[in-house]
Amino acid sequence: MSTAVLPGATIGILGSGQLGRMLAQAARRMGYRVHTLSPGRDTPTGQLADREIVADYDDLDAIAAFARTVDVVTFEFENVAFAAADCAARHAPVRPDGGVLHITQNRLREKRALAAAGLPTAPFEAVAEGAELPGAIERIGTPAILKTAGFGYDGKGQTRIEADTDPATAWAAIGGGPAVLEGVVDFAAELSVVAARGLDGTMVDYGLIENRHASHILDLSIADMPLQPAQAQAARDIAHTVLESLEVVGVLCIELFLTRDGALIVNELAPRPHNSGHLTIEGCASSQFDQQLRAVCGLPLGDTARVAPVAMANLLGERWAAGEPDWQAALADPRVNLHLYGKAEPQPGRKMGHITALGDDRDDAARRALAARAAL
Repeated sequence: MSTAVLPGATIGILGSGQLGRMLAQAARRMGYRVHTLSPGRDTPTGQLADREIVADYDDLDAIAAFARTVDVVTFEFENVAFAAADCAARHAPVRPDGGVLHITQNRLREKRALAAAGLPTAPFEAVAEGAELPGAIERIGTPAILKTAGFGYDGKGQTRIEADTDPATAWAAIGGGPAVLEGVVDFAAELSVVAARGLDGTMVDYGLIENRHASHILDLSIADMPLQPAQAQAARDIAHTVLESLEVVGVLCIELFLTRDGALIVNELAPRPHNSGHLTIEGCASSQFDQQLRAVCGLPLGDTARVAPVAMANLLGERWAAGEPDWQAALADPRVNLHLYGKAEPQPGRKMGHITALGDDRDDAARRALAARAAL
């Protein structure tokens, strides 16, 4: 008997931001219904869903009621409490399961899981309280980054430590509480591999994506980072090792540093589609959201073949500072595509949408994406 969740069934999404919105678009196209739950109302996902349930993630009664109305549950960001995933799993399959969520929403658990799988990471040490920080700095060395152990993204919850940094000041800067001290990696580039694993253990990936950041927020992603074949294979092997070791069913992104001597270091994991993978919507035969849907529903995974060289540029709230952006100017290039997330209030640093561009080669795609954004 098939364990697949077939079109016509209902997908439950915990979380309701832009990642859920794009998953809902893929699901609706394939004939699924979509329910979403989050504390927000008129959310990016809720605008497309059949039902938008407004509840906190720690409202386990609401989580249970939500799970009873759907055929499978997934999540669109990892900062959903493990208890919520565990509660939902009593009423419907949860994919990836709550154990993956539990590991990846805490930097220390994540680092230890990577080390246990034999994967390369920056030197790190747990720091449970401020009094432990001076000794950890001495052992790890400087420069280093002090990060909160849980619930951090886009550079939030972390501070850089130099040789002359006062440990007490650094501890206060992250708000205290359990933390991880990491040695700084001298990197030449930041990369990601977006990969998927199906219910049957089949795995696919989208190759190496180059990521360029501004103020700790992803700014530009360009597909097919040109590395030596052995390096590209090593990155894919790392991604597949993570998927297998955590027994992921769904999409997971591995963020990597390429060091100046050519080594690859795992930075962070995201157990869901990733900002850098948005370029797969126009750039690949099956997008990362198609793969998430296929994987969590137990369907065969799709083709990740590149349609054309592609790049993606984020649109942050600053683009609205002088009024509504000039969308006509941005879309003057016919190889440019616009995605807006349905967020009502632009704010500095808030991801409001993105632009993707196809090109003759990766440099041309990046140039087109940046030019379209500049035209706004």
